[in-house]
Amino acid sequence: MTLRLGVLSTLALLGLGALPEAAYAAPRTLGWSSYGFTTVLPCEIGAAVAGRAKSRPAADSGLSALHASGQRFPDFVAAAKARREGWVKLADSAQVADAVVTRAKTAVQGGAWRILVVAIDACGDSMNTVPYVARVAALAGIDLRIVLPTAGRAVQDSHRSLDGRIATPTFVLLDEAGNERGCIVEQPRPLREWAAPERSKVSLDSVHAGIRAFYARDKGESIALETVEMLEAAKAGKTHCDRGTAR
Repeated sequence: MTLRLGVLSTLALLGLGALPEAAYAAPRTLGWSSYGFTTVLPCEIGAAVAGRAKSRPAADSGLSALHASGQRFPDFVAAAKARREGWVKLADSAQVADAVVTRAKTAVQGGAWRILVVAIDACGDSMNTVPYVARVAALAGIDLRIVLPTAGRAVQDSHRSLDGRIATPTFVLLDEAGNERGCIVEQPRPLREWAAPERSKVSLDSVHAGIRAFYARDKGESIALETVEMLEAAKAGKTHCDRGTAR
């Protein structure tokens, strides 16, 4: 009960409100239609003591080659096996506010921007974010490609979660020359800033319940907005890339 109350109070600060009793059940009992995904363990590939990294844009011909080798979003969804129903549903239904799309189009004017995504179909965070980023990219004319962690491990290793884990999804913004100009790691900002410290306070089941509730309420709004903020920062010569480091 103590853990439940701790999660409820934190979720209230996020504006998530109280969760139904079923949210505290084991993750395998929760269907996609109710909470977005059943477990986030496939998204988490490692853990370490972490610090916050300073953003360091880097030109890397390997990133351009990796991007070129990736799948386009429709092809990735067509090939999805794990969570297939959820991927197909969100690929079809994901919506982005007109104002966000307008900002994205303005931000990319005069440039040839690309987004490299490291993701896997079994990951709930990927399923609940990639479709919205893909929608922004498609509407703004950005070339988005997806690679699996087997190919993108080096990208994940240099772009860790705030608590130092290698996780999916990892989004990296590239300019025409292949310079890294921004990143988003694992989750949209309000969720990752809540989840990272919460992992050390409560059970993983409780953290996962909060994550599910966030995605059910947010419906891609936060990840779409942060994608545009990343684009706008790049246009202004800045780098939006909030990540941790293993040490």
